[in-house]
Amino acid sequence: MHSLSDSRHGGRRALTLVCLAAIIEGFDLQSAGVAIPKIVPEFGLSGPQIGLFFSAATFGLIFGSFLGGRSSDAWGRRNALALSLVTFGIFSIATAMTSSFEQLLVMRFLTGVGLGGAFPILVTIAAETSTPDFRGRAVSIMYAGVPLGGATASLVAMQGWHGGGWREIFLIGGILPIVITPLILALLPPLKVEKAKSEKIWEAIGDILAPSSLARTVLLWLSFFLGLIVVYALLNWMPQLLVSRGLSKPDASLVQVLFNIGGILGSLIGGKVLDRDNPLATVALCFAAAGLALLMLAMLPASLGWMLLGGFIVGAGILCIQAILYGIAPRCYPFQIRGTGVGVAVGVGRLGSIAGPLLAGAVVASGAGPEGVMYTLFPITLLAGAAAVILLRRRDAMPTAQD
Repeated sequence: MHSLSDSRHGGRRALTLVCLAAIIEGFDLQSAGVAIPKIVPEFGLSGPQIGLFFSAATFGLIFGSFLGGRSSDAWGRRNALALSLVTFGIFSIATAMTSSFEQLLVMRFLTGVGLGGAFPILVTIAAETSTPDFRGRAVSIMYAGVPLGGATASLVAMQGWHGGGWREIFLIGGILPIVITPLILALLPPLKVEKAKSEKIWEAIGDILAPSSLARTVLLWLSFFLGLIVVYALLNWMPQLLVSRGLSKPDASLVQVLFNIGGILGSLIGGKVLDRDNPLATVALCFAAAGLALLMLAMLPASLGWMLLGGFIVGAGILCIQAILYGIAPRCYPFQIRGTGVGVAVGVGRLGSIAGPLLAGAVVASGAGPEGVMYTLFPITLLAGAAAVILLRRRDAMPTAQD
């Protein structure tokens, strides 16, 4: 009993630490969007340069996801997480010190590498330090930290808390992960793969793509890719939809805050759904509800009250299904390659974060308008849900007590 109590206490402690790290990650992910209105006039950025600014971090996220997942298998979850936190902390601070657009691009890419590396490790740690019947909820509780951090960044922007400049927010976003790193090293168990079981990177990739695991890997990649198309198209175009419907920019920012708050609730619901004995029907219902929420947002009356409600519901729906996907991912691979498997899946999903805004831009350019983006995302959400349900139906994608 004492051992069981210690294990549960250690699991709660680990979950608290990864939640705190996820909040910081969410804050940093939103920092660029918060800072860009001040960066543009200071550097005299054109439209294409603004796109490059955001793309630099996105490519860093993709590269970092692969690197972070693999390093967690090779060096242990704790050490790899600490390295990722320090990396995005240092380069976020360095972003605040830049004096040219070229320096800004390099620092944002390197910050993205650290941010991208941390996230799959957080997913893996949350799953591995919880009991099998609580894994979905553990991952979703961790993931809820990301929109909480994002909401904090949005509130900072609304209040003008960082004065007249933009550098302070990158300084804060850089100091926080460095401060938390000693706590991670001191309090988090190492969760290291035994050397006898550890595999070289190409062996790990080979196992992920082996005939016995290829189907679930493809389904996982597909669901992640489609899911992040929806998330990033929405994050990029929902503000434009709101403004085009007559809302002011401050009101649109308030809706974004409600989107993140709804996302916190949705994340927690997603984890609870995934821990059910037979979650298939409920998971399918969650994806269908998220798709319907997108349609609702496009058709709601153009008033602040309705848009606040719509933003909250859409945030809950979209981040609920994201929490479900992140909860499924660790179940798909054994311990010795789990970090690599989750990291690669997250990296592939990040390609959707590039495709989503491009797709939305094409829809708007066709004359369909921002509402057309919502209609386009509806079937994509359902396809992501179909892939997730098929993945859950496969016995070899379900967790076992030994994992």
